[in-house]
Order: sequence, then C-alpha cells, then structure tokens
Amino acid sequence: MKLLLLLFGSNSNTKSKAVPFMVFVLVLTGMVEQGEGTTCHSTFLSALVQLIPCRAAVAPFSRIPPSETCCNAIKALGQPCLCVLVNGPPITGVDRNMARQLPQKCTANFEPCDAMK
Repeated sequence: MKLLLLLFGSNSNTKSKAVPFMVFVLVLTGMVEQGEGTTCHSTFLSALVQLIPCRAAVAPFSRIPPSETCCNAIKALGQPCLCVLVNGPPITGVDRNMARQLPQKCTANFEPCDAMK
C-alpha cells in the first residue's frame, strides 16, 4: 500500500484501486522478456519502482519535463525494461506516449520501443 501511495499519491480513489493494482503487479511480475532476443533483467515491479522519479513527467496532460534524476533512472533501467513497461498493460497515472518520449527527452540512445514489437 505504501508503494501505491508513493507512485500515485494519496486520495480516496487510491485505496479502492489498490487491490486490483496489486493483482495486476503480481500477475505481471516476471513478465520481462521482450521480442527479438532482447531481455529486461528486472521484474515488472522493480522496473516500475525505478521510474518513480519520472512520475511527474509521464502523468497525463503533464507539461513537466523529465528531471535529471528521472533521466538517470531511464538510462539505468535500459531500453528493454522501459519497453516492457510502455508496451505492457496500462499503468494507472501514466501516459504511455509521454513515457515513450522519455529516452528522447533524456538524450538516451535507445531504439524506439515500437520498433521492438
């Protein structure tokens, strides 16, 4: 529950979404392989936690640019794990299109995630 509050803030809707989100995370933990032999070596949950510094930059309708901490997290996470996150099931509070743009905004030399499908 504390992780959910860190990721999505605290409001009355967070508690009602906690159980379905945790089931979602448990189902996806371990779904880390991406096409064409490129593999993410983190669990889905671990990759998601690494991107907490990017929360403000990927919130729907956000105009906040990614912070240096966010960019460092993107580069450390790597392209395969980022693609697992952005090509996987929806994540509450995350705009996928904005998440796909993070490598470019952070000057990370990643191939686009769409190219890996």
